[in-house]
Amino acid sequence: MKAFRRFNVRVPLPSRLTDLAVLANNLRWVWHVPTQELFAAIDPERWASTGDPLRVLADVDQDRMDALAADEEFVTRVRDLAAELKDYLAAPQWFGRYAESTETVAPQGIAYFSMEFGITEVLPIYSGGLGILAGDHLKAASDLGLPLIGVGLFYRSGYFRQSLSHDGWQIERYPVNDPGALPLTLLTDDSGPVIIGIAMPGDRTLHAQVWVASVGRIPLLLLDSDIALNDEELRAVTDRLYGGDQDHRIKQEILLGIGGVRALRDYVRITGRAEPSVFHMNEGHAGFLGVERIRELVDGPAALDFDTAEAVVRASNVFTTHTPVPAGIDRFPTDLVRYYLDAGPDGSSRLLPGLHAGTVLELGDEADPGVFNMAHMGFRLGQRSNGVSRLHGEVSRQMFADLWPGFDADEVPIGSITNGVHGFTWVARPWRDLVGEDEDSAPAHYAELPDGELWRTRQTLRAGLVDEVRRRAHASGRDRGFIDAELGWTAEIFDPEALTIGFARRAATYKRLTLMLRDPDRLRRILTDAERPVQLVIAGKAHPADDGGKALIQQVVRFTDDPELRHKIVFLPDYDISMARHIYAGCDVWLNNPVRPMEACGTSGMKSALNGGLNLSILDGWWDEMADGENGWAIPSAEGVVDEHRRDDLEAEALYSLLEESVIPLFYTRTPDGVPQRWVQMVRHTLSRLGPKVLASRMVRDYTVELYCPAAAAFDAICADDYAQAGDLASYRALIAAAWSSVMIAGVEDEKADDGLLVTAHVALGDLDPDAVKVEVILGRVTDDGDIIDPVSARMAPADGTDASGRTVYAATIGPRSSGLLGYTVRVLPNHPALSDDAELGLVRYPEV
Repeated sequence: MKAFRRFNVRVPLPSRLTDLAVLANNLRWVWHVPTQELFAAIDPERWASTGDPLRVLADVDQDRMDALAADEEFVTRVRDLAAELKDYLAAPQWFGRYAESTETVAPQGIAYFSMEFGITEVLPIYSGGLGILAGDHLKAASDLGLPLIGVGLFYRSGYFRQSLSHDGWQIERYPVNDPGALPLTLLTDDSGPVIIGIAMPGDRTLHAQVWVASVGRIPLLLLDSDIALNDEELRAVTDRLYGGDQDHRIKQEILLGIGGVRALRDYVRITGRAEPSVFHMNEGHAGFLGVERIRELVDGPAALDFDTAEAVVRASNVFTTHTPVPAGIDRFPTDLVRYYLDAGPDGSSRLLPGLHAGTVLELGDEADPGVFNMAHMGFRLGQRSNGVSRLHGEVSRQMFADLWPGFDADEVPIGSITNGVHGFTWVARPWRDLVGEDEDSAPAHYAELPDGELWRTRQTLRAGLVDEVRRRAHASGRDRGFIDAELGWTAEIFDPEALTIGFARRAATYKRLTLMLRDPDRLRRILTDAERPVQLVIAGKAHPADDGGKALIQQVVRFTDDPELRHKIVFLPDYDISMARHIYAGCDVWLNNPVRPMEACGTSGMKSALNGGLNLSILDGWWDEMADGENGWAIPSAEGVVDEHRRDDLEAEALYSLLEESVIPLFYTRTPDGVPQRWVQMVRHTLSRLGPKVLASRMVRDYTVELYCPAAAAFDAICADDYAQAGDLASYRALIAAAWSSVMIAGVEDEKADDGLLVTAHVALGDLDPDAVKVEVILGRVTDDGDIIDPVSARMAPADGTDASGRTVYAATIGPRSSGLLGYTVRVLPNHPALSDDAELGLVRYPEV
């Protein structure tokens, strides 16, 4: 019979074991092995099936708990681990030491907004790479001691669970997330649960309560609209991650950005934590946080005008873009955004009191006048921005160059910080047992391990993956409708000694899930070679609305269903963190074959590398900058071939050739004691040299030094003396916008000087003072098309007085850095101390040709 209603009952823990609740409710257990072992000891079977401390505590027999409470050794373990957690939360870490030593301003608080967070499979509010990256960011921030607060949404059904039909078609299920059974606490104050409200059209209000997850030292605030104060439509705003239509999506993003700031203010008020001085938008989904912060300054006690408030907000906002393709950006119909801004007769917004709806709409302008671009708003409201790999930074500067007209792509102010992954989450236990828990000393330990020890560890991890593949293949077969009698073969699927290749990621078209099937007969020969066997484990989900991606999965599944191949290749459904840990640890080779340069970063290969996996990848994302020939293989790219089918043929051929001629022979070339010596050398190099570069701790340090601290310093400066610099910058921007049309380089002269070339420029400034602009000469080699490359620049100083026509004369001497055909130009740029980059305002003047 079916239950009419379900509810959670938590039996009180024995008084000697109450610290178990503390340990279970802080998600540090996700990456803390001793705590995991503690809960595994309570009920090994339940732990193995759930990996969830709260489930273990909820399901364990009371007699078992009483017995544990009487076990002095177990009680001591609980007490010691609780004390260790308390020390971890309080002890000073890297950030505190850095803040004391640096000459710049360190932020007192950082707010990190993301649409999804992948911290653990126990809290399923993530879909893929963006969420896993956000979760790893929080974990590393905790380990490093950053004063960071995460802000996201709590989805009642999260992302979907994936299974397969009998014929291999993806099926989605949406289990309900019960917050009462999760490591969450409700944010409350003296009056009860904190409820934030957001004005909706039609005199309605979207309400949300706030759950708090503790990720080590980091609080993660999760807004939840499924409460009785809302009608049925508004309760469903946080029903699913990336579900619904554009109307549903924009309500989610309004809740994340605007509601998230309001929830953050309540959390700070209640807990007494420092107000964040830096706000990090992890993708454009969080873009509305910028206009909400402007509203606070316009409609609140500060009573600033919009331009001054915008200057304050921009100084302290950081924007990270994660997509190298326009199709990956959230773009809403302008009319839809206007509808939710809910402008009154005077144009003021009910959603954002004090702001004019038209002004807000301008922040998302793009070439298409009917579209509001969330990434454009993120760039316009973030003074500092970045892509997530070096190559992605280059692609982003080209992709968004129109926002900075007149500047070459390499001058567009979008930097790059390459993603990283959290080592303590993704490094398998056997490696941690060998080298310890200190990330800094691990590379030296890896370098000293004997070849045999490295190889035995890789074999152990591969054997563990084989066990997991067999278990999951059987379970998948049962879900597809096969009976046990038809699934006996799954008990022998895969060989613990065979070369194992992994491919697991979203089934997006550009990731080319089926490139390996381009020549199915050739792949069949590779997999079934009796002397040098190869096996391939594949996993990944397609978006529920992406029938094309589902068709790719079905194509792979049908190939794997071949009785002659099913022992060698498998598709495992329901790819999540729990599956990923096994695949990353056990695979010898990690395959990645996206269409270059459409992979922004691609962190799955990093997780494999942390476990000694060698990458076999197109030079895209992170691999483009970190492949060195000793940590894997680069698949040649046919970038520039217009015909996508021919490009796929060429790159598939390159993939097969690398496997046949390099990868497979190297794996099976053994010393007399059975060790593939050259392969192990590459494993050692990967662990000791590549490993430190792909860590999230490196990434978060980079964010701190390159973006967070400069943003905090800019925020302090722009807020000082009652926002004096902000007001000055706002006035300057208004002045420069009005006068820029009058700025002109009317003449340029040059003559040889002892130390180079003396260049003089006559600049008409209109109503601007000479110091209101920056004039520079740029010199470099010239291409046949007249483009300057490898430039050097020199700032030109204004002379006293003006020329006969009333123009200001600027001059500088510049020396060439190389010989050959050289050329120079002069340009005029805005100049203000609160601007972080010459290109920030997108204004520049060159001599007319």
